[in-house]
Amino acid sequence: MALSVLAASCSSPWNREPVAKEVNFAFTMDGNLMRLDTVRLDNRPGRFLLGTAAPQSIVDPQFPLRRSFGRHVIQISEKQTLRIQPAQHDLRGVADAIIGSEAWGSNAISIDYRSGLVTYQKDGIRDGLMNIYRYDAAPKINVMVDGRAISAIVDTTSPDTLVLPGPSSERRNATVTIGSTDFGTIDVQYANVAQARIGNRLLSHFLVTIDYGQRVVGLWRDPRTPLAP
Repeated sequence: MALSVLAASCSSPWNREPVAKEVNFAFTMDGNLMRLDTVRLDNRPGRFLLGTAAPQSIVDPQFPLRRSFGRHVIQISEKQTLRIQPAQHDLRGVADAIIGSEAWGSNAISIDYRSGLVTYQKDGIRDGLMNIYRYDAAPKINVMVDGRAISAIVDTTSPDTLVLPGPSSERRNATVTIGSTDFGTIDVQYANVAQARIGNRLLSHFLVTIDYGQRVVGLWRDPRTPLAP
């Protein structure tokens, strides 16, 4: 799977082909958040973010949705559209919308941070050499923090490293290991959250696949992205 995603990075996400079992679409990192460059919502462009942990898409009230009895469409390629039923919430200028997991249904997505591509996969996950993590609700992986194993939600709307539950909002240093990848001592955020969350600063070192149907997360360490010294 990793090789197929890397090879796909040489082709345009808007190529004129029949709808396939895999569809690639582009993103750029904007403020360390994943902005989906080629996606359209109800045939309108906007600043749309990928929200892997959001069960439902969210649209800012200022974004002009078309009236369609609560059903709306995102277009990820010229041939592929997906239905969503978004909630409306003030996103405070961060984005026009966050595309949540209901867009993908029981299918999978893979995120190639280095190539700036998301791959929508109708055949689900292909684990290969990936570390595999199973989850019940939001997508999660296991992380070692200061020698203690914790479960962390895979949250692409977080620009941070890790956000950990704590009584006060502060940053501290912690030793972090994910799978066989030792990040050494890095800075993490403590905040009033119920569940730990892993953000793009750490996720970007991996090829990330989330199979929402099988409730599985796969991580493959991307050697093209070096660890900070």
